Amino acid sequence: MSRRARFAVCLVAVAALFSTGIEAQGSPTVPKGPIIIGHRGASGYRPEHTLGSYKLAIEMGADYIEPDLVSTKDGFLVARHEPEISGTTDVASHPEFANRKKTKSIDGAPVTGWFTDDFTMAELKTLRAVERLPDIRPGNTAFNGIYQIPTFQEVIDLAKQEHVGIYPETKHPTYFRNEGLPLEERMVAVLKKNGYTKKSDPVFIQSFETANLRVLRQLTPLHLVQLLDEAPLRPFDHLLSGDPRTYGDMMTPAGLADIATYADGIGPWKNSIVPWDATGHSLPATSLIRDAHAAGLTVHPYTFRRENNFLPAELQQGNPKAPTFLHATGDFPAELRKFFDLGVDGLFTDDSDVAVAVRAKWLKR
Repeated sequence: MSRRARFAVCLVAVAALFSTGIEAQGSPTVPKGPIIIGHRGASGYRPEHTLGSYKLAIEMGADYIEPDLVSTKDGFLVARHEPEISGTTDVASHPEFANRKKTKSIDGAPVTGWFTDDFTMAELKTLRAVERLPDIRPGNTAFNGIYQIPTFQEVIDLAKQEHVGIYPETKHPTYFRNEGLPLEERMVAVLKKNGYTKKSDPVFIQSFETANLRVLRQLTPLHLVQLLDEAPLRPFDHLLSGDPRTYGDMMTPAGLADIATYADGIGPWKNSIVPWDATGHSLPATSLIRDAHAAGLTVHPYTFRRENNFLPAELQQGNPKAPTFLHATGDFPAELRKFFDLGVDGLFTDDSDVAVAVRAKWLKR
């Protein structure tokens, strides 16, 4: 089948996905080609998981925005990369919270810092976001201290106002359930309150764990996506239950068939599709996209970023001896085109503007 024919089939499927309920939700129009997911907003340009970051991603043309969800002490869902927030907020500069610093176990590893589940929503709102990768994105530090931590509801309000979809992730669901703050029921309740109740609604829910996706399958008809980390690793709930299967096992045809019993798609690390060799150069693509599609699963890999630091060696540009080499923009469009050619159904990116522009040009070829 030609790429044009495959694309026509894809459009029919996507149109069916959004064929009902769009007007009631104020939802997006059917995207052309693979969907572009604003990874934590436009985190290549603004501190991640802030309304400023999400707004910019929307202005850049993202079809979906992605909030990672964690819980406060009083049960509110907020958008943060992790429950530990010393790297993404100014909490360490607040003397009134100095005694909240703790060491906790997150997915079996000790983590020291400040945790959202030790703060009320009102207390978190007194903090301000900071850039998580200041060495790679020093320009983003100009926005430190400007933005609050947004609630899930605030992200939904923005998405509905701007007619884009949402792609929430449940972060460390086992940790929060053990803390008495389960994410799944709260998230589904917020989604239902906002009218997201049908398969056709523009929502994908994702998780690196498996058990909570199986729980979510019983709670909502919305699209579920199994995130997949590096092949040797195991989902944390597998570690706890003694399940020996790794993410690599889950990416085999048998593993993908099992995922298809409770989820609608996969979100693999991009190097699971195009691996790198020991020198950082790209190797031939694996069969993962083809195998996932054969199992009836969509494929939305992560995370596509423009800086040399995140690109394979052959796409890095500039003088490697320059102190800013890793910050510099490499041949990011070439990487995007390669994955579009390989047949991804969408991708997560920190740089939605580039991805949208490359997609538009790719569709005209």
